[in-house]
Amino acid sequence: MILVVGATGLVGGMITRRLLDQGRTVRILVRAGSDYGTFADRGAEPSLGDLKDPDTLPRALRGVDVVITTASAGSRGGADTAQTVDREGNRNLIGAARAATVKQFIFVSALIATVDHPVPVPRAKAETELTLRGSGLPYTIVAANGIMDVMLPLVVGDRVQAGQDVTLVGEGRRRHSFVAAPDVAAFAVAAVDNSAARDRRIAVGGPDAVSWRDIVAAYERAAGRPIAVRWIAPGELLPNLPPVPGLTELVSGLLAALETFDSPVDMAETARTFGVRLTSLDEFVASTFRRLPSAPSAETVV
Repeated sequence: MILVVGATGLVGGMITRRLLDQGRTVRILVRAGSDYGTFADRGAEPSLGDLKDPDTLPRALRGVDVVITTASAGSRGGADTAQTVDREGNRNLIGAARAATVKQFIFVSALIATVDHPVPVPRAKAETELTLRGSGLPYTIVAANGIMDVMLPLVVGDRVQAGQDVTLVGEGRRRHSFVAAPDVAAFAVAAVDNSAARDRRIAVGGPDAVSWRDIVAAYERAAGRPIAVRWIAPGELLPNLPPVPGLTELVSGLLAALETFDSPVDMAETARTFGVRLTSLDEFVASTFRRLPSAPSAETVV
């Protein structure tokens, strides 16, 4: 039995579908009112609970061999915060998994997670990694670099399709191995019962390290026209993001942080070991960007 925590999220949902496609026995921890019907219809067993409520976790973990968690507060707000979900909630889950003698705990984390990170979510993920390493549980940490499906449309693709200028932080020359969400899910699933993944932190990135200027160029190729870009200094807030509480601050902070370092990841050996074919930047953009032939042209400012 595999318990997936975060199944109603982006990567968690992809993990759940892959496991069900493989014929695995899957249980999903879900909150009342969440949209999990499609997974239940396919045979996943829902267990109502919440990481913030440790009393709901032993029932979810009964008979479970492997836990895979992608749960994160992100920018949801309200009672779901980096403190209550990413730090305390994951600590609750690790403690319950240890009591249930789970055989493998797979935690989808972030490559940039450090205990001194200025952004709360990556900082909380780093603290969870430390808790997991010290728990005595056999573990796998899938440390994903920036996820294409989240950052690229939000910062560039959606702005272009809305007819807005793209705003970037700093100079946009730092290079990062952004990775597609399905590839992150593929590594998490491939880690199940895999001796190559035991007690390891696996850095997961895309096939190439690219800058935000490279990303804009990829969208220009997909759109068939130049894209206007304006630049702001680190510390300023990005305009025109969706009106989700805390989202502007979170994304602006992450982009500012990404301007302070490069994060290339040599994925050749890791991809071979786990049998994952990585998605390139152009493949991702081509598959997710809807070309608008009638859109007005604009000059790219670089």
